[in-house]
Amino acid sequence: MRDARWIEIEIDLENAIGHFKKSITLFELGGFSEGGIQGYQAEMALMHAVQSGHTSLESSLLRILEMLDEERPAGRNWHADIIRRAATALPGRRPKILSNDLAKAVDETRRFRHRATHNYDSFEIADFTPTIKALHELVQKLRVEIALFKNSIDPD
Repeated sequence: MRDARWIEIEIDLENAIGHFKKSITLFELGGFSEGGIQGYQAEMALMHAVQSGHTSLESSLLRILEMLDEERPAGRNWHADIIRRAATALPGRRPKILSNDLAKAVDETRRFRHRATHNYDSFEIADFTPTIKALHELVQKLRVEIALFKNSIDPD
């Protein structure tokens, strides 16, 4: 029997993947070195797309914890803590939600969101290499890993 709360989790997950895919497309379109409004638009669109993807992914992880009656991380480091928790098995309660490798990719989008939120004016596309790599990994593996976790705790 499937828990109906997976509906909202999967909506958030698909939103995250959609934003990450669009982030990749925006990166490939380029235009970051353009002067004026075109360069600004390219930078802002890319930063916002990654931020939106990570926020949707965080929402899905929080919903999973809520469904499992786990307390959400608290304190000023909760954004990093939720990723660490998702990559940690709780023996007797649940397996890992994310593999260590995928958790590293999620953490990269978290770090990018932090840099973008606090340093819009210092965005450098040359520094985006680790983030674009993480985005590709998330688009390819996130749906699969969450489905594996779902099937392990809530089989058909």
